[in-house]
Amino acid sequence: MNLDDFSDLIERPDGGVRRDAEERRERLSVPPGALGRLDELGEWLSAAQQSVPVKPIERPRVVLFAGDHGVAGLDVSGRAAGTAHELVRATLDGASPLAVLARRFSVPVRVIDVSLDCEPELLPEPVVRHRVRRGSGRIDIEDATTAEEAEQAVRLGIAIADEEADSGTDLVVLGDLSVGGTTAASALIAALCGTDASVVTGRGGAGIDDLAWMRKCAAIRDALRRARPVLGDQLQLLATAGGADLAAMTGFLLQCAVRRLPVILDGVVSSACALVAQRAAFRAPDWWLAGQVSGEPAQTKALDRMALNPLLDQGVVVGEGSGALLALPLVQAAAALAAELPERAPADADEGAEKDGEDGDGQDGEGAGSGARTTGADGGPDGD
Repeated sequence: MNLDDFSDLIERPDGGVRRDAEERRERLSVPPGALGRLDELGEWLSAAQQSVPVKPIERPRVVLFAGDHGVAGLDVSGRAAGTAHELVRATLDGASPLAVLARRFSVPVRVIDVSLDCEPELLPEPVVRHRVRRGSGRIDIEDATTAEEAEQAVRLGIAIADEEADSGTDLVVLGDLSVGGTTAASALIAALCGTDASVVTGRGGAGIDDLAWMRKCAAIRDALRRARPVLGDQLQLLATAGGADLAAMTGFLLQCAVRRLPVILDGVVSSACALVAQRAAFRAPDWWLAGQVSGEPAQTKALDRMALNPLLDQGVVVGEGSGALLALPLVQAAAALAAELPERAPADADEGAEKDGEDGDGQDGEGAGSGARTTGADGGPDGD
């Protein structure tokens, strides 16, 4: 498998449709610019859907890829190594922040176990049936996966994207449930952006103290030494310094772009996978939105590289897709406003009606055509 092949499969959202959407926006009753970034979102959705006016977002879905990372054994995370299955269980039981928000917004959640380090019997069969391996390797001293496992994970992500597109999902909120995932993600971003470990090392959603931060920085530094020689091969890069869950998310993002399925990215992990995908297919980021600012410096670097501007900055660092899901109502609001706001009545139509009325009263042509009352047309239509 060569991820570069996706470059020929992915097209940009329809530019002609976007221009039509922009022209329609100029005609709406609310002045252009009054809705701020919501105008831009509505036009982006029109182009993605190839529809003017834009269609409402009616079947969104949260998709979470789950996995454990061996590097967490270095105490670089606020959670114990090998406990990502607890995050999965909390989500399935409705006890996580993401689950609460999904319940409130009536959005279904799908969890895919790609590389959890637990017995499969601990979780439902639909969750664990796709597992590629049990945990990913310690990226500071060994590869995260074999090349074959990385390809298997990418193909899994492609298959999940096809399933979502075929089932009628019209927008995906993408997140991860991982322990040690931010360390692997930061290593990928540092490698792809050509920066040092200290620039991308953050404190993760669970929060870590200064000593843990230094251990994390050292692990990323060592992973970078191993990653740089394979930068020309995105699949090998994922195998070396990523992980099975990150490889699956990368395949998922690429195939969503092929299928013209918009995606809202969550935090640093999904942003790292997006950056790898961009390296393979430069048009792919046109199908993604950045949901929120996660507070991770690596995420900032990745989004800057892809020219993606986060929709929200609410200080939400819990991860697990929560920040991206919070952005979903904003996107839905943009679609509703673009589709449902009425258009202004054309000024020339008002003027013509007024002229006809004056002619009917028996005024001569000079009085009817003088334009003395043209300003009345700017008052717009009546209350209908």
